Amino acid sequence: MAVRARGVPIATKFGRGATWTVVTMMGLAMLVPFLWMIMTSLRTDAEAFAWPPRMISWPLRWENYPEAWKIAPFGRFFLNSLIVSVCVTAGSLTVNSLAAFGFAKYEFRGRNALFLGLLATLMIPSQVTMIPSFLLLKQLAWLDTYTGLIVPGLAGAFGIFFLRQYMLTIPDDYLDAARMDGASEYRIFGQIVVPLAKPAIATLGVFTFLGAWNDFLGPLIVVKSDDMRTLPLAISALSAGHYVMSWPLLMAGASFVVIPVLIVYFLAQRYFVDGIALGGLKG
Repeated sequence: MAVRARGVPIATKFGRGATWTVVTMMGLAMLVPFLWMIMTSLRTDAEAFAWPPRMISWPLRWENYPEAWKIAPFGRFFLNSLIVSVCVTAGSLTVNSLAAFGFAKYEFRGRNALFLGLLATLMIPSQVTMIPSFLLLKQLAWLDTYTGLIVPGLAGAFGIFFLRQYMLTIPDDYLDAARMDGASEYRIFGQIVVPLAKPAIATLGVFTFLGAWNDFLGPLIVVKSDDMRTLPLAISALSAGHYVMSWPLLMAGASFVVIPVLIVYFLAQRYFVDGIALGGLKG
């Protein structure tokens, strides 16, 4: 018989303790680069390269943040990222949810083949479509415009697949009852399907917003002028010395990108957990 301590086998308690220890160490390891970025942003240039390195240097230079904000038009960059992220999120949820509704609840010829073709696009590396996307945007005269930054992200195979998997769990009886009462398909979608699929839609919204906010490659293809730069492009330009060559100011600028993401993450933690749980829904 296994040795027990207060009703719990010692081997089980030891395994749990070891698991929590490993998880805690991994969490701290991932937290160190973020803490190092924050502390570097509060130093002078000399302190940033001091040896041996110190985690905290006194006094803290809080003035690095307003100085970094002034050396480049970060207000404009922040506004660009906000406009693009909000528009991409709103448009993507609308388009993806409508497409997912069609795939989940309508029978039409070639539905399965079309859906498999849609899923196949997930296996195509973004590098393959980079040049064709640029040429298409150039032909449409969408380079260096909000349209070019927003429209390519309005639909995606992952978003359609994710929402379809959830909508498959919605009983068809609800939809049939609404049709018998004379409800239109748009009303069924807006008043029945969307409320029932709200957990999946909220989860996808968080993922989409963070992806659009942190996107670097997409805006890099589209943007040519300073006025249309998003925050990731601004940080890249700052690190290349376009505005000033200072690691503390560079880290302060990087904080402008990271802090809003952390706020969104802490406000929507449960949606990340829901996203992991929803990944196991039936197909």
